[in-house]
Amino acid sequence: MVPRFILASASPRRRQLLEQAGYEFEIIRPALAEISEAWFTIREATICNATRKALEVARSAPDAVVLGADTLVALDGEVIGKPRDLAHAKKLLQRLSGRLHEVRTAVFICQLADGRAHTYQEISEVRFRTVDRRAIAQYLAKIDPLDKAGAYAAQGHGVEIIERIDGSYSNVVGLPMEATARVLRDFGIESGRG
Repeated sequence: MVPRFILASASPRRRQLLEQAGYEFEIIRPALAEISEAWFTIREATICNATRKALEVARSAPDAVVLGADTLVALDGEVIGKPRDLAHAKKLLQRLSGRLHEVRTAVFICQLADGRAHTYQEISEVRFRTVDRRAIAQYLAKIDPLDKAGAYAAQGHGVEIIERIDGSYSNVVGLPMEATARVLRDFGIESGRG
């Protein structure tokens, strides 16, 4: 019997990636705040948040396979989270302009009834185009940066500010689908696209 599959996230990007890959799943948003990245390395913060999200949901559905994930951006080793407001988003994009930065996603998948859990991380490097204030303002007029680590999205209008991505594109969007598909298969979850 195929287990119930739950995405422990409110991220529309993660939902879309799983839907596009053909997975059938439910969404339950965890009722907790993410930890502050100021106290942790990017590795620690993403693992902690992904684990907390999945376990929060899994406790109420122990038979289900639950996926939690967290994505953060780091520039020169400094974690850059989601912007506080539009002015902060502009400053973040100005800092990233013309530079290479790291996008790291941690994923925690568990099935508590079977005592199974697997965690992994994916790192992609993103180089921004050199963008001036006008280009940043035009870009921000097209997206909502406030729910995005680093204040940008790779999909859609991302081509306007991103020069190249080294590594998993879907990781930069919010969920490394290549690794995720392999781990879900181990938990008995297959995509409808086989």
